[in-house]
Amino acid sequence: MSKNNKGYVQVYTGNGKGKTTAALGITMRASGAGMKVAFIQFMKALGYSEQKILPTLPGVTWKTLGKPFFIAKAGSISEEELAGYGDSCVVFEEGNPPADYVKMIRDGFDEAREMVMSGEYDMVVLDEINCVMYFELLDTKEVLDLIRNKPTHTELILTGRCAPEEIIEAADLVTEMREIKHYYNEGVQARRGIED
Repeated sequence: MSKNNKGYVQVYTGNGKGKTTAALGITMRASGAGMKVAFIQFMKALGYSEQKILPTLPGVTWKTLGKPFFIAKAGSISEEELAGYGDSCVVFEEGNPPADYVKMIRDGFDEAREMVMSGEYDMVVLDEINCVMYFELLDTKEVLDLIRNKPTHTELILTGRCAPEEIIEAADLVTEMREIKHYYNEGVQARRGIED
C-alpha cells in the first residue's frame, strides 16, 4: 500500500476552539471525495447544529453518545462555573465517574470499535474521545489497541481536550489548538451555528 493510500491517525487536542470543527471540515471533504465516513460523537447530547447536517452528507454515518448533562472531576471547575450549569452538571470524585455514564460510553465505544474494525469505512471520527479518557470513562489502553489494530486503509481521527501522552505518541498527526484569546472570557455564551 502506498503512503498516499494508507489511513493515518490524526489527533486534534488543546484548550483552544476548533477541534470538532476541524474534524467536521475533514468529514465534509471526505464526503465530497466519495469516501465513507463514520462520525461518532461522545459526551454530546442532541442539539448541536452540526447534527442536523451530518446525516445528510453523502456517505456519512453519524451517531451521538451523550447525555443532557455535563460531567466534571471534583475541584476541576469553579463554583461560579458550576452554578452556571445548574442541574446539568454532575461532579464526581477522581477515579469514580458516574456508572451510568461509564456504561453508556462503554457501549458506544464497543459500537465504534466494530465500525472501525469492519473495514467498511474510509474514515472514522471519534469526536471528544480524548475527554472520555481524561474523565476515566474508558481506559486509554483500549483506544491504543484500536489505533494499533485498525484496518490499514482507515483514517482515524480523535478529538477533544487533554489527549493522553500515549495517544499523542501513537498518532501520525497531532494538532494542538491553543487558546490565545476567547470571547467566552467576557461572558459570551456558545452561539448557535458558531460554537453550538
